[in-house]
Amino acid sequence: MRHLTSVSRRAACAAFAAGLTISTGPGIAAGTADPGGTWLTQDGRARIRVERCGPTLAQVCGYIVWMRDPADAKGQPFRDQSNPDQAKRSRPLLGHQLIMGLQLSPEGYFHGQIYDAEGGKFYEISLWREAADHLKVKGCMLSVFCARQTWTQTVNALPGQLVGMTGDPDGPKADKEWAQAKPTAKPSTVARAK
Repeated sequence: MRHLTSVSRRAACAAFAAGLTISTGPGIAAGTADPGGTWLTQDGRARIRVERCGPTLAQVCGYIVWMRDPADAKGQPFRDQSNPDQAKRSRPLLGHQLIMGLQLSPEGYFHGQIYDAEGGKFYEISLWREAADHLKVKGCMLSVFCARQTWTQTVNALPGQLVGMTGDPDGPKADKEWAQAKPTAKPSTVARAK
């Protein structure tokens, strides 16, 4: 379970685990630049694809599309064992949805929930582009304990990375409540890394 902790908590939810910040600060109102793209988490253990979702594609969702360590010592993929929905407990962590339908706030950032597979819980998250190739992620537990990370945009595909459209066999899988709308174009990927 150690890798489960390092991937899902650090890659998905470490944005709130590292420290305290109660104010949103001036960096949050960075404008409404679309956060879409594939992002390497600050610790380098996962890549998260952020894309438009929802019935009118007005929200953003995120999926784990690459993990440095996707399997345990026996070669079995890490699974979402702590999910409160028993039907989701057998799904692999690679490819699952962890950012749920964030909505644009009046302050210019996207706000909603992120799923922590380790504990099977949801936490508040905000994200916004700080620069063309940097995504700021702020997560909060109990709306009090907050921390930030910077994710870096990636322009290549690594071995084992899911590169298909969401819902395709070689792409990530949306949770059923977010699966009704698909992007109209394939995510931009460039040649695979050697």
